[in-house]
Amino acid sequence: MTSDDNLADDKYRLLVESVTDYAIYMLDPAGFASSWNPGARRFKGYQDHEIIGRHFSRFYTVDDQAAGLPARALDTASRDGRFENEGWRVRKDGTRFWAHVVIDPIVHPTSGKALGYAKITRDLTERKRQEEALRQSEQSFRLLVQAVTDYAIYMLDENGIVTNWNAGAQRIKGYRPEEIIGRHFSIFYTDEDQARGECERALASARSGGGFQIEGWRVRRNGERFWASVVIDPIHDDRGHIIGFAKLTRDLTERRRSDEALQSAREALYQSQKMESLGQLTGGVAHDFNNLLNTVIGSLELLRKQVTDERLLGLIGNALQGATRGVTLTQRMLAFARRQELQPGPVNLPELIGGMSDLLARSVGPSIGLETLFPTGLHPVFADRNQLEVAILNLVVNARDAMPDGGKITLTARNALVTEDSHSPLAPGSYVQIIVTDTGTGMDPQTLAKASEPFFTTKGVGKGTGLGLPMVLGTAEQLGGSLTLQSEVGRGTTATLWLRTSEQGPGVATIESHPASVATTALPLAILAVDDDALILMNTVALLEDLGHTVVEANSGREALKQLESGQLFDLIITDHAMPHMTGGQLIAEASTRWPHIPIILATGYAEMPDGLPPGVRRLGKPFWQADLEKAIAEVTAATRTPVGA
Repeated sequence: MTSDDNLADDKYRLLVESVTDYAIYMLDPAGFASSWNPGARRFKGYQDHEIIGRHFSRFYTVDDQAAGLPARALDTASRDGRFENEGWRVRKDGTRFWAHVVIDPIVHPTSGKALGYAKITRDLTERKRQEEALRQSEQSFRLLVQAVTDYAIYMLDENGIVTNWNAGAQRIKGYRPEEIIGRHFSIFYTDEDQARGECERALASARSGGGFQIEGWRVRRNGERFWASVVIDPIHDDRGHIIGFAKLTRDLTERRRSDEALQSAREALYQSQKMESLGQLTGGVAHDFNNLLNTVIGSLELLRKQVTDERLLGLIGNALQGATRGVTLTQRMLAFARRQELQPGPVNLPELIGGMSDLLARSVGPSIGLETLFPTGLHPVFADRNQLEVAILNLVVNARDAMPDGGKITLTARNALVTEDSHSPLAPGSYVQIIVTDTGTGMDPQTLAKASEPFFTTKGVGKGTGLGLPMVLGTAEQLGGSLTLQSEVGRGTTATLWLRTSEQGPGVATIESHPASVATTALPLAILAVDDDALILMNTVALLEDLGHTVVEANSGREALKQLESGQLFDLIITDHAMPHMTGGQLIAEASTRWPHIPIILATGYAEMPDGLPPGVRRLGKPFWQADLEKAIAEVTAATRTPVGA
């Protein structure tokens, strides 16, 4: 080698060593690093002595290593004379970066023998982030345009044909996308403006002047006119050619009725606040009513055991039936407030409806036809089986009541998909629509708007509570679904119940809730009963003592802790949750830490368990019957436990 060659090699090495934006290094034929430049040190993190002699596959992710990507890269470079791609690579500290990689084989110029590979890597993480940010920005922009409801924002092709349609356009002009896309935008103009050629003049002005803006009368789908502000801008391609138009229309009719619009906004806010307040009030009332029913039911059960007179037993039975109706009413109220207890699982709809067929037929009566249609491949829904039966029955009975002179009810279902672009209040995912359609009287817009409000009913006095549809809506929303209603006077009503599908997919067998039989507690227990309501505490103590247990009362969480600290031994703690100063959840947290061997039952009228409860705490829903209490005690106490009161 001549001195000139050596000088050239030195200059090359100096060049490579001075590069810091690229990792430039050599691999031997087996893929082991044989050189390492400052750029490689800078963004891969390895010093020369840490990487030279090590295999280059360590720069690849675990998934790429498992897929054999490093070996394929060298094979491709050897076979094709070059390998180039982009992908995730791994630094020394384990962080990932997006890299552009080029691998070239090095071949001896005379022998043709493979000497290794030259590998150049560039860190493109920042570019990747910018591209991702741009993509997200574009997606956000599309979602923004689609979400806008105060402006009609859509595009025309160069001849004035509508090519897309946003929610604002649908709201203002009344056309659904499938009704307007592909039609000429002149349909929005009045007959007079069409005759004068205003549509063609608008596009010509936008072409020649770079834009067009005007205010004037436009026509909605239903023929109603509205005063609009219209802007049309041309859209150019990269070469400057016009390929279409962006059109923005704003409905300014309300500007002339600003006072009315302000009142409408206030009314909407009031309705929203009213519904929120009603939900809180309804849930609170139902909870308190549950507590009262708990006392009534428990006392009546105990009284029934002491009475032998048939007439008195009949009166007690009537009282228990009335209390049971009260329980049903509170469950509906809790459903509306979304505070009911649910036990969801996969439910096969055709099987569920098939099991309800006799009940549904008896409910609608002989003058109304009931048709059920279920397609093949219908996904199971994720729902509480019992609550779903009640919801479907409610919808069918509502449909029946809308047809006093007879008619037909169709009950069907279909799979549905909610995507990010669906403009739906539901979370994206897979759903099933349960659809109940009737041929009844239908509802006007004012009635339809209030149909799902609690206690609103069009039925006569004593014929409805106004909680049927709110219960269905509350149950659906608690399960992540929804209820939608469509109705026109004289054309019947369609109620659509949206429910999430079960993750297990089609064909999953229905999961029914059949609680296993639980042996009752044979030996008496020493029980600490805690409740701040004296009536409920007295009732709970009476039920427990009737079962043969020894009970110590505590009217607060702090009083319960004093009883536990007194040294008295307890087999079980039964506590309410909603108590002042120290809640049942706080008491359980303290007791389970200091006395972990004592099982605990939390009695509550709400479905939600407090956060952070230790495992093994048994929830007992209020109101409860004595059998429910006995079952809960048997479940939470171990079968081999020796009660301290024995």
